[in-house]
Amino acid sequence: MKKMVLWAVFALVIGLGAYIRLAPSDPAQWNVAPVAPVDQDLPGGVVRVVETGPDGLHRLDQIIRATPRTSILAGSVDAGMITYITRTKWIGFPDYTTVQQDGNTLRINSRLRFGRKDFGVNKARVDGWLEQM
Repeated sequence: MKKMVLWAVFALVIGLGAYIRLAPSDPAQWNVAPVAPVDQDLPGGVVRVVETGPDGLHRLDQIIRATPRTSILAGSVDAGMITYITRTKWIGFPDYTTVQQDGNTLRINSRLRFGRKDFGVNKARVDGWLEQM
């Protein structure tokens, strides 16, 4: 009986891990323009509004693309908005970061997909990118 329960738990963990890594990401749901007028630290993410000049998205895009385990979900520099997916190293939890150029202002919204709290991971990542600019 114990062996059967252990196998069931093992199968559940493997199934959950597979779902986290393989669940599709719908661009229509995640590639949405950030609308916050000011910086916000949220339980599941962060919003930043930064004056960068008209080339801010281009510069930040180069920094973000160099981030390990990060890919583009939708958008482009030419479109003026990009949504990136950055995954954790071990389990592959996805975080979504949308960056929009609005004149001389960059609006950034980075948020988790699974769970309620990201323990400051998105804030540290976004603030680190902005420091590199």
